[in-house]
Amino acid sequence: MPETTDPAQHVKPFVHESLTRKTLQFSLCEIQSRMDVRDPHALDLEYTRTMMGFLLFLPQPRHLSMIGLGGGSLAKFCHRHLPDTRLHVIEINPHVIALRDEFHVPPDSERFRVIAGDGAHYVRYRSARCDVLMVDGFDYNGQPGSLCSQRFYDDCHELLQPGGMLVVNLHFGHPDHLRHVERIRRSFSGAVLVVDDEECSNSIVFACKGPGIARLAAGTAGLPKGLSRDGARQLMSAFSLVTSAWQAQYG
Repeated sequence: MPETTDPAQHVKPFVHESLTRKTLQFSLCEIQSRMDVRDPHALDLEYTRTMMGFLLFLPQPRHLSMIGLGGGSLAKFCHRHLPDTRLHVIEINPHVIALRDEFHVPPDSERFRVIAGDGAHYVRYRSARCDVLMVDGFDYNGQPGSLCSQRFYDDCHELLQPGGMLVVNLHFGHPDHLRHVERIRRSFSGAVLVVDDEECSNSIVFACKGPGIARLAAGTAGLPKGLSRDGARQLMSAFSLVTSAWQAQYG
């Protein structure tokens, strides 16, 4: 395996808690994940809600893989609001996995697993394909090079089922941001939608294996089939943001 899950090789994150929020951090100035202690299964950061915009294109994925556990926000949301979806979450840092109970990440089960391992290795050598692959893998130094190379995005394309979707969280201000987006475009033959948040800090890239990005499954007139009412309530503003970006590019 090209990278190690040896605890000694990884920075240990810390947890900061206020009256209403609990955060997972590698440094004082960078929040990796944030949880509302009054509603631990809600998506508290805007970019995580935007990433769930894939439901406008694939409303009922059968198998969803995630690279990067963090505080488990996306994993918890999908586990609760997509009950028919099988979930695999790959996390390389054992110190992060050790905090799963602190952030109410559900235990492993038949349809939900947290896997200790290297995300790039998982994508390259995993034999079973998935419908959706979400990439939100950051460490103390930012996004690892192995998770934003041309080879990695080519492997992501190969891992997906026909019509499947890659969802990537990129830092808008990273000096190689445009280069990373272009790599995704190259791997997915241009079938890409980029959605920047209002603060220009996160850039969410949706890429489809096939022509599916050119049409919305739900659009502004309805909600993704199978999504719970509470899940839909949390995602309405994100759906609007994704739909506006889609209309500007494909409408």
